[in-house]
Amino acid sequence: MPWNNGDYPPSYKNQPKKIREKAVEIANALLSDGADEGVAIATGLKNAREYFKHKKSEQ
Repeated sequence: MPWNNGDYPPSYKNQPKKIREKAVEIANALLSDGADEGVAIATGLKNAREYFKHKKSEQ
């Protein structure tokens, strides 16, 4: 099930908006590639956190 900013997994609820939006983007891409929903949710959140951690260290 694809998500958007108004409808996202409960585990994304308390995340900052920018992380939540990136996690949704990543999770939706994984779903379209055939990943399991649980894997897409977890991987999306993990990769979104890493993405912003890496962006912050570049500054």
